[in-house]
Amino acid sequence: MTANATLRSPEALARAGLIAPDRLPALERVAARYAVAVTPAMAELIDPADPADPIARQFLPDAAELDTLAIESGDPIGDFAHSPVEGIVHRYPDRVLLKPTHTCALYCRFCFRREMVGPEGLRPLSPEALDAALAYIAERPRIWEVIVTGGDPLVLSPRRLRALMDRLGAIDHVKVIRFHTRVPAVDPRAVTDALVAALKCSGKAVYVALHANHPRELTPAARAACARIVDAGLPMVGQTVLLAGVNDDPDVLEALLRAMVETRIKPYYLHHGDLAPGTGHLRTSVADGQAVMRALRGRLSGLAQPTYVLDIPGGHGKVPIGPGYLSDDGRVVEDPQGVAHRYSPTAEG
Repeated sequence: MTANATLRSPEALARAGLIAPDRLPALERVAARYAVAVTPAMAELIDPADPADPIARQFLPDAAELDTLAIESGDPIGDFAHSPVEGIVHRYPDRVLLKPTHTCALYCRFCFRREMVGPEGLRPLSPEALDAALAYIAERPRIWEVIVTGGDPLVLSPRRLRALMDRLGAIDHVKVIRFHTRVPAVDPRAVTDALVAALKCSGKAVYVALHANHPRELTPAARAACARIVDAGLPMVGQTVLLAGVNDDPDVLEALLRAMVETRIKPYYLHHGDLAPGTGHLRTSVADGQAVMRALRGRLSGLAQPTYVLDIPGGHGKVPIGPGYLSDDGRVVEDPQGVAHRYSPTAEG
């Protein structure tokens, strides 16, 4: 499927042949609550004849999104509880999130900030709010890293990104700036030389974290966009959300992680699905996630292994939840094939 512009409504998706017209009434109800947008690059990857298409599952609205469970929350990882000023989330002592915009190039159906993003979500930071957010950072010398997120910060113009980087660059105690984005994969045309140049900041280590969930997302155009970033001296890391029917299969996840490393992206985190409203049909169990990670140990290079993590609901932080290989007493260890071996690290063993 080829689209010339981003598709922003169920009606537009139906006209493009991506959803059946008889689904429109139910999906209009979904769109009234959660933002819808599918970029041309992702629309082209969707196979409307495949009801289990993993790209469609991530981006096309589904009536199941209206089923909200009691355990789900509009702020599942506690952003608001850790937001001292508008646009800042300060959950850990040495780093903050800075959210200059709540707009994205497209909208994921599992987004943990789905109540905050999109046309009906939180407003972008006003000049005054941005001043206050940057002043908060400047006044706290323990802040070593600023993670620019949103929304997706790479939807901002190069001019606005350059202005933001100039201001962050003037804060001496900020040593690392990290951008979280989907743009290089979902809208690779937007990764222009001007945009890449705007991300650079003399005297700071700048990283770009790409969110991608399926190997098909790393198209030749996406890989070329990532190459423009890496070739400019900006290292990239990869983030992935474990999603039922998308990448909860060791072969699929292995293909994605290999593709990332081949694109010079270091896999960083595999996120367990957050308890965002209406996302239960896309979440796996922790046990399923651990089984996938266990299957990859030994057959996939350590360079391609992400850390499987859970953001504890309520804003209590991120913790690793991958499978364990060492017994509680430290005397038995399993190899990647699941065979147990005695381990005696001390003379008493």
